[in-house]
Amino acid sequence: MNGAVDPIPAHRAATMIAERSSNLRTAEWSEIRGLFALDPGAIHLNTGTVGAMPHAVLDTVDRVTRQWAGGLGDVYPPGMYQDHRATIAKAYGVDQDELVITHNATEGVARVIHGLDLHAGDEVLTTTHECYSVLSNFNLLRNRFGIELTTITLPTGYDVRAEQIIELFEAAITPRTKVLAFAGITLFTGTKLPMRALCELAHRHGLITVIDGALLPGMLDLDMRAIGADFISCSGSKFQCGPLGTGLLYMRNKIHPEHNPLPLPTFWPIISTWYPMKGSPPPRTRTSIESDNIADYVQSAGSASIARGAALATACEMWDEIGRDRIERRIMLLADYARALITERFGRQAMYSPGADPTLQSPLIAFHPFRRPEDAWNVKKVHEYTMRLQREYRLFTRWTEFDVAGSPHQHYASRITTHIFNDHDEIARAVDIMARLAAEMS
Repeated sequence: MNGAVDPIPAHRAATMIAERSSNLRTAEWSEIRGLFALDPGAIHLNTGTVGAMPHAVLDTVDRVTRQWAGGLGDVYPPGMYQDHRATIAKAYGVDQDELVITHNATEGVARVIHGLDLHAGDEVLTTTHECYSVLSNFNLLRNRFGIELTTITLPTGYDVRAEQIIELFEAAITPRTKVLAFAGITLFTGTKLPMRALCELAHRHGLITVIDGALLPGMLDLDMRAIGADFISCSGSKFQCGPLGTGLLYMRNKIHPEHNPLPLPTFWPIISTWYPMKGSPPPRTRTSIESDNIADYVQSAGSASIARGAALATACEMWDEIGRDRIERRIMLLADYARALITERFGRQAMYSPGADPTLQSPLIAFHPFRRPEDAWNVKKVHEYTMRLQREYRLFTRWTEFDVAGSPHQHYASRITTHIFNDHDEIARAVDIMARLAAEMS
């Protein structure tokens, strides 16, 4: 088990990355932990909300911001930040014409939703476990244009299986369904949905696929194209540990039949300074060669912080040096350890997150901490539990809220998240603290 170490000073971090890029692949996790700007007196188990930035990322934000602070640089650089986009896109198996640097996952998914060519009577199928930004923007389309919004409630609990989720979606598709929208990993229960299987279901029915992938980058060794979706909107500041105000948006811009054989959907880049002022863009391609750079239209939306893209690219380069496959294994190993401890201390019946089906497991683990089942409906108590963990123990977690099939009440849960800067010792300490406080409050 790895213990905590003092963080590396910021002035050394960027140099260390350059000097040790070949060694990060085999570096001890305690050494890698030292790359992050962590409070040594706190336990950070809330990457599902925001990650901890590496010193090198902070340094890039500061350095690039200072370079531009005099206002003498070009705030509309040629190529729409294509260098940074190419660096980031390569990490996720796509090209820069398919990758946009956004401010966050909410901005990305909102621009997708409002850019879809939907009309009155068209149906969108999604779940009640989606992020607020997904449901609110589809509801806006319902109120504005008269689309239909159908939601299913995902199953919860330790014994949930992928087949149950796929069957729920398939049973809800109708002849009017045009869009299948779902979270790659739900922020509320941490269920990792069977993304490829759901996209294949959508392909069979000719549906557009929109994935809220806020939690995917930096956690999974991810090939976005191979998932088979049309759009994946992601956060850059969660598991990818870029600065706040960064996101990634994948927009399918070419047809690779082995991944998604459907024609490219009509898409309107509603916020753009690069969309033609007269005429129309070229027709969308029907091949694996782009006919137009759709990401340029979306990326170009007035002046922006150049430092954001540079810092996010720095984080992605660091992940590539450590090894994304290695990072995913480490995160999931720590999650397995945390899940086992929580199940042991709180009981299998307390789990909202899947545990029996490994394909649904993620490092986000939600559970009911108290003895009485009805306390799962007490938002004040669950909130106070989270705040006391933070105030009294410097243990940062999160409470979540979601529907449970068959329950007349919305449920509230405690949620922890593991990342590569965590270790076994602090996870064990955290679960012990949570168990003792929960017993006291029960």
